[in-house]
Parts: sequence; C-alpha cells; structure tokens
Amino acid sequence: MKPLAAYRDDMLVLSGLADHNGNELGDGPGDHARAGASFLTGVHCKKTSGADIRSGVSVDQIAARALGSETRFASLELGCEDSRTVGNCDSGYSCAYTNSISWRSPTPMPPETNPRAVFERLFGTDDFRLDPATRARRAKYRASILDIVREDTKSLVPTLGQADRRKMDEYLTSVREIEMRIQSAEKDTQTMPGLEKPTGIPVGFGDYISLMYDLQVVAFQTDLTRVSTLMTGREGSMRTYPEINVSDSHHPLTHHRNNPEFIEKVTQINTFHTDLFGKFLGKMKSTPDGDGNLLDHSMIVYGSGISDGNRHLHENLPIIVAGRGDGQLKPGRHLAYENNTPVANLYSTLLDRAGVRPDTFGDSTGKLVQLTQV
Repeated sequence: MKPLAAYRDDMLVLSGLADHNGNELGDGPGDHARAGASFLTGVHCKKTSGADIRSGVSVDQIAARALGSETRFASLELGCEDSRTVGNCDSGYSCAYTNSISWRSPTPMPPETNPRAVFERLFGTDDFRLDPATRARRAKYRASILDIVREDTKSLVPTLGQADRRKMDEYLTSVREIEMRIQSAEKDTQTMPGLEKPTGIPVGFGDYISLMYDLQVVAFQTDLTRVSTLMTGREGSMRTYPEINVSDSHHPLTHHRNNPEFIEKVTQINTFHTDLFGKFLGKMKSTPDGDGNLLDHSMIVYGSGISDGNRHLHENLPIIVAGRGDGQLKPGRHLAYENNTPVANLYSTLLDRAGVRPDTFGDSTGKLVQLTQV
C-alpha cells in the first residue's frame, strides 16, 4: 500500500468481501478460471473448454448499456497478456475464462492487448490529426455505407436458419454500435490531447501497463467512453519480472508454501503493480474535468478475485475503490465488512451511485451503504 500513500484521501480500502462463485461448488479444480469469469459478474461459470462457455453479464457491461449511448464507445476492454478465447487453460476450463473479465452476455469481451490498436480504435489511423469539421465529413460518408449494409441484410434474414440468424443479430448489433459511434463523431469538436501514437507493445512490462493506463486516461479525458476495464495479467500468469529482478514466474511463486523467499518475491511483484496503479491515479487526479479532475469524477475498482494464491482463497479479497464518483463516494477510509459479504454488493452499489439500477446483479444480496456515509 505504500505506493498509494499519496492518494490515501482519494481511496476506500475494503475488507471482508468475497467472490463465492470463484469456489469449486462441485466443479473441482479451476480456481483461476472461475476467478476471472466471476470477479466482475458474480456468476459461477460453466465448466467447459469448448464453445459452450457461459458466465454472466459483468458490471462494466451493465454500466455500458446504460451510459454508452452518451459516448462514441460504450466501453473499452484492455489487457496486457494473452487474449485468446479458445482451448483449455485451467483444469478443463476454457481460456475465455482465464483471459477475460468483461462479459457482455454469456460470452466474453476479449481484451485488446495492442496499444496501437487501442489508439487507432479511439482516434482512427489518421483521423485524430484532422480538424473536427473534416472528421464529421468522414463520419457522414461512413454512415452512408452503413445504410447500404443494413438494407442488404433485410432481404437476407428470412432465408437464414436459427444459428445463422443469431450470428446476423450479433452482426447487426455491431452495425448499430458503429452508427452510434458515427453519430457521436459528428458532434465531436474536441482535438486530440498530447499522446503520441504507440508503435506497438513496449518491451518493458511496466511501460506496457503504463501505456494502457494512459490510453484510458485519454479516453476519459476526451469523453470517448466512460466505462473501461484493464486486465494487467491473465489468470495463472507465468510472466517473469526482470524489471525488479524477479526471474521466477508469477503463478508458481504465489504457490509459495510459506517459503519466505517466494513470499518476498510475490510482495515485490504486488508492489510493482501497485506503484503503476498509483501513477495512474496521479494522472487521473492531475487531469482537469469540469469543476474538478477525472479522479474526483470517477469510481475505480482495483483488485482481484483471488486473495491467497497459495490456497486459492476467494474470500477477504484485496479491493480498493478510488475516486469520489462526483460526490457519490466518501473516500479516505478503511471499511471492514462482515466476512464473506459478496463482492457483487460493491458493484451493485457502484451501479446505483452511477444512476444504473438493474433489477438484480450476480449474487448480490444488497448495497454497501457505508461507501457514501461518513
């Protein structure tokens, strides 16, 4: 926590929260996959390594459905490791579970791991250099092409079988999202903030994560989106950390069996990541937004679906909530909840504070009212 000391008054530290659906519940091994699939959904995923993967809708996507029409992009899904969604990655669980935390439906939203691709998605290959009027003209041209696409599909749909119709529905949903982005672009009068276009994935892992954080800051600053997730490491990551002289792979180190040397190396890795998160908070706080800054106007969750890798525990999760949510949160405190309080209660509360009120969410049993009370 030392790297975050400067932001003590901007954070809530929560204890006692649990991800019950990360437990086996009769499905045997596979805690890492279940942790990834359930951390933001509050749903126990189906054990399969085939195409029939299933989890729940994640909190970010519920927020995106409600808030996404106001921005060019409903949400961003970013990652810094493997984003494949096929194959067996954990004891019979699909790689989709270990490599994704964002779920729009029973299927995942795989994270984009290439910073250049993220940049070009946000600003186009060259559009970010153009003046707003020229960008608007290009947007109208793209809209006319989409009109043709939509008309062509109308005659095709009646001839399709059930499976193909489902694929077509997904395709048309994507077309509609593009239309909404174009409509937003037509209204966009902002110019690109000072961020150089990435050339690819940085060699240093710290530089890589920092760049992904920076892309989120710019996306929020320009109001291209208000919802984003960043998965800095896949579940069960085998990454090494030469930047801090840790040559052992992360996952085996977490199974430390109380070996002091392993525990020290895991602590070094945790400090490395926490330091990068602190720098992200610093950039959010130093970026003006309305009558305050981006951090003041945000609600940021930083945490994991596993609290103890040595025993694969999903209780007393390490959770930080940063930001003030435009006055909806009262940071600067440690809140200790009753053990095994569903972490979904946190997400249900944050959705409520953002004005998004689904009938149910995951395994939530209620709200964490203390988040807003002194």
